[in-house]
Amino acid sequence: MSKLLGANKAFVMFAALVVILAGIKMSSDIIVPMLLALFVAIICNPLINYLAKFKVPKSLAIVVVFILILLVGMSVAGLVGQSLNDFSQSLPEYKVLLQEKFVWLVDIAAKYNILIDKEQILSFFDPSKVIDVAANTLSGLGSVMANLFLIVLTAIFMLFEAPVVSKKVHLALADPQMKMKHIDRFLDSVNSYLAIKTLVSLGTGVLAGIFLWILDVDYFVLWGVLAFILNYIPNIGSMIAAIPAVLLALVLQGPAIAGIVAMGYMTINTVMGNVVEPKFMGKGLGLSTLVVFLSLIFWGWLLGTVGMLLSVPLTMIVKIALEASDEGRWLAVLLGNIEEEKTS
Repeated sequence: MSKLLGANKAFVMFAALVVILAGIKMSSDIIVPMLLALFVAIICNPLINYLAKFKVPKSLAIVVVFILILLVGMSVAGLVGQSLNDFSQSLPEYKVLLQEKFVWLVDIAAKYNILIDKEQILSFFDPSKVIDVAANTLSGLGSVMANLFLIVLTAIFMLFEAPVVSKKVHLALADPQMKMKHIDRFLDSVNSYLAIKTLVSLGTGVLAGIFLWILDVDYFVLWGVLAFILNYIPNIGSMIAAIPAVLLALVLQGPAIAGIVAMGYMTINTVMGNVVEPKFMGKGLGLSTLVVFLSLIFWGWLLGTVGMLLSVPLTMIVKIALEASDEGRWLAVLLGNIEEEKTS
């Protein structure tokens, strides 16, 4: 009887989870701007608290911070928008040139008795489609940024509401002290991760942009911004960011420059991702590498491009929430990194 009740409970929980995920996916147009607003508020809160140390009123600090964000954002958006428009107009020409380069490589291989059917390969693999990754990513973010005013306004209200959240939690929860510890841990973890990741991504984008400018690669500002954005995606984001710049260098400047661009991206990503970021990130995120990769796929499917960018902090939320529950602690262990658990 107890086994039957346990099976029924598990089935009900699974069904409820499916319904919740379906609801989230259907309402992603509303949820995604709210999530962005939440994480913008989390990132801005330390800066606002820093200004408060200099006796700056909180309302004034919030206004100053968001004016700076809007000014920088609008300036970058203007540069990127113009580059993206020009790139989109030239995209058909670049695709034709890329296919020609691919056919040229097939002909080179044939000289060394490596026979490849051009038509069959092109029917299975169209190399020009790879460039669409950059355009689709930026256009996806552009559609989200169309709600920029809503995102900023929501983040401002969240920051004004932040001081009373603690009191509300104490009134709402049966065991507020324990729950508040988990909430504080979540805020500290996400705040630290987003702050460090933002600085590392900014450094990656600036270095990539300067490197491409030195090599005279077209749309270096666009590729620098793409490197900054995609660096938020763990494991594969930096590799995806390099693809369009390498291919553009290949079709316009030849294999030698394309090879230099690829080596440059590899060097930048190795230094920033394996040296600089771990130094400031400390012992890590508390998530296993496999979980980080799978969370990228899952949140990307559920929430689109923004879900991929926020996959790590969202998974951290789930893990910390599971750790707060006796029933879910076993799943939190599966999500975690055993080596980091031993050293903590």
